[in-house]
Amino acid sequence: MRMTAHLARLLPLLALTLMVFSAQAQTFRVQCPTHTKLHPPLDASGNPNPAGDVVDATYKYPNPGIKCQQISGGDGFATMGDGTQTYLFSFGPLSGLSNLVKGQPATVTAEEFMLPNVDGTGNVLDAVKIGAPDGLAYDFNGAIGLVPDVEGTGNGASLQAIVLNTSVDSIAIVAPGSGYAVGMPITLAQPPCAPLGTAACTRALASVTAVDANGGVTAVHVDNAGNGYTSPPWATVLGPSVLNGHVDPRLIMDVGVMNGNIPAPLIAIDEGDELFLTLTNVGQIMRPDLFEQHTVHFHGYPNASAFYDGVPDASLAINVGGSFTYYYLAPEAGTYMWHCHISPPEHLQMGMVGQLYVRPKQSSLAANADLGKSLLALNQAGFAGRTCTDPICAQQTPLPSGAAALDGSTGVLAGGRKYAYNDGDGSTRYDVEYPIQLMGFDPNFHFVGMTFNPESFADNKDKYFLMNGRSYPDTINPAPLSTQATDGTPHFSQPLPTIINIPLGGKALLRISDLNVTEYHTLASLGIPMHVVGFNARLLRDLDGNNTDFWTNSVSLAGGESVDVLLDGSCAQYEADGSCLAENRLKAGMKFYLYTPQFDHLSNDAENFGGMMTEINICDSVDPATKACTIN
Repeated sequence: MRMTAHLARLLPLLALTLMVFSAQAQTFRVQCPTHTKLHPPLDASGNPNPAGDVVDATYKYPNPGIKCQQISGGDGFATMGDGTQTYLFSFGPLSGLSNLVKGQPATVTAEEFMLPNVDGTGNVLDAVKIGAPDGLAYDFNGAIGLVPDVEGTGNGASLQAIVLNTSVDSIAIVAPGSGYAVGMPITLAQPPCAPLGTAACTRALASVTAVDANGGVTAVHVDNAGNGYTSPPWATVLGPSVLNGHVDPRLIMDVGVMNGNIPAPLIAIDEGDELFLTLTNVGQIMRPDLFEQHTVHFHGYPNASAFYDGVPDASLAINVGGSFTYYYLAPEAGTYMWHCHISPPEHLQMGMVGQLYVRPKQSSLAANADLGKSLLALNQAGFAGRTCTDPICAQQTPLPSGAAALDGSTGVLAGGRKYAYNDGDGSTRYDVEYPIQLMGFDPNFHFVGMTFNPESFADNKDKYFLMNGRSYPDTINPAPLSTQATDGTPHFSQPLPTIINIPLGGKALLRISDLNVTEYHTLASLGIPMHVVGFNARLLRDLDGNNTDFWTNSVSLAGGESVDVLLDGSCAQYEADGSCLAENRLKAGMKFYLYTPQFDHLSNDAENFGGMMTEINICDSVDPATKACTIN
């Protein structure tokens, strides 16, 4: 009995000790290779190295087929259309912040992701400068916290100072070393002095700064010449610091705490890409009693490995204080969603859900390529040199029925055109695309989640209905929306607007996802018919090549479903023969509405004239990057 009681008293201490060891085993780190066997390094002209992932003097450039992104798991705040502020625990951006405040996906190439958070002399930048966007002029897309590792792998440089008139006059580079990422300050040895211990033996040390370029020390600046030197001093620079995924935890915490976004940061990749997505769990400042694990699950996505699927019983979960990098291939175009798979009803309701989409290979074909022949070749050869007998292969979209696969009347791909799917006939062509994420939440559930009480799922009922995390009229505000957090600083927790601008005569692709966990949503277009071309990341076409796309004025979705819809900026209604009557032709300056006909979803809690609604504008032209509308 005594032994049992003694063990019982030791169990809490043992559990605490195990927690400490577990926490010590965690670390913040990112992974983003510049090349792989599937995407080898390139030469200056963009040609891949035929020898594979071998870097040499010719093939040394990053492959843009590798995309990277870093996200945090933590908490934050958001503001509704009636001014109500609500608590989240959500995913936040730790890379691609410049893209997000401009309403673009946060996914970037390795070259843009692997930017050091240091200045030209190796000093770590202030977190405010790299992690707190102050407007659309903000231009840093690199991974937050990425600093050179002091345990670098390059070769040290050797320097010799030239002494003139008892002071250092210049520096000769004896061996430049290799692998340096930034300039580094160097202090030379104490100048010789005699007799020792006398007042005359006062000498000033010289200090110099080595400047690196192309991976080695190429010049040295004399910062302080010193005095009292009688012979040339030597200096050997330590091995260079390199960017290898090591991050500064202070920067991660300064930026990552309270930066939860609603919806989660947008992810977008191209068919054939490799994506490295790092999740860093920063914990919850508003709920220090919780040690919530998080994962990333790509819903409905053809993931080749269960290890990266985010379902805890088949993969793993990320503890507070740790990072994990998920790896994905992008084998099939379409619109998907992603979310945390730890206690999904709770975590999704609190905001841990967002959209991702994969652009088709067809959009990257060269101008004047025949769409039908190119798609046939794509389906026969797969992508990146692999055949369609591999486990993951190119999307097997049947060619459209009929003898010809035409884009308009030319049969060829016009420059600058984009497509939702590998259609082969240009039927999914668009000019600008808009992610539309249908969401809702219960403010009472969120309030209880912020306090130290368990939430009641039985009483959960959404009262705010959102598009891209905003309710009307905030949906038509082109600026990123910020909310002041508990640390007194504003956080851009709702960066995505939902205003739809269509160029006159052009088309807009709406990537619509229902991210709600409790409600069905219906979305209607008043005045411009919806052309539905994809459903749940599949082109609407049967196995015989017959298009099963359709026209409608509304779509209804359950949670986890998606549709791809085209809006035509030419005609409000086409005739049976394909012509457009004069009274149906659209003109620049016209305005329409995209809204839900579920009237209880057209409110901001108890306030009417809000909720799930936005505006559609017909413009003379639309900037494809900023989505800005120009009316002449």
